[in-house]
Amino acid sequence: MPVRNSEATWEGGLKGGKGNLKLGSGAYQGQYSFMSRFEQGTGTNPEELIAAAHAGCYSMALSAMLERGGHVASRVHTVAKVSLEKVGEGFKITKIALQTEAQVPGIDEAAFKETAEKAKTGCPVSQALSATPIELDAKLLK
Repeated sequence: MPVRNSEATWEGGLKGGKGNLKLGSGAYQGQYSFMSRFEQGTGTNPEELIAAAHAGCYSMALSAMLERGGHVASRVHTVAKVSLEKVGEGFKITKIALQTEAQVPGIDEAAFKETAEKAKTGCPVSQALSATPIELDAKLLK
């Protein structure tokens, strides 16, 4: 299996400094700063990238588990919200909320909810982030 990589460079102090993030695949390269991370500035931040990774991984994991159960999803859409809060003297990711909706022909609500919960704990990114509470709101669309 491949090893994935990304890189970051930070120049200067915390509030006045600036950084650049680059994905190993070259699919994204962009700036980040104190403002983009802790306030509302231009650029991305590590938590946004974690959210993207989690949403992508969860959608794929749910799709795979549904398919293994005999129900191929027409569509799975997931939004991941990563909460960064001041805790004590520093900052901490305090929770991740996954909101997913899926179109899955032929599945009943109970089977969908059970599979969605299994995907929450089975997704590799969820496993890597298991020290953080992960909430799930899963909706089956008709």
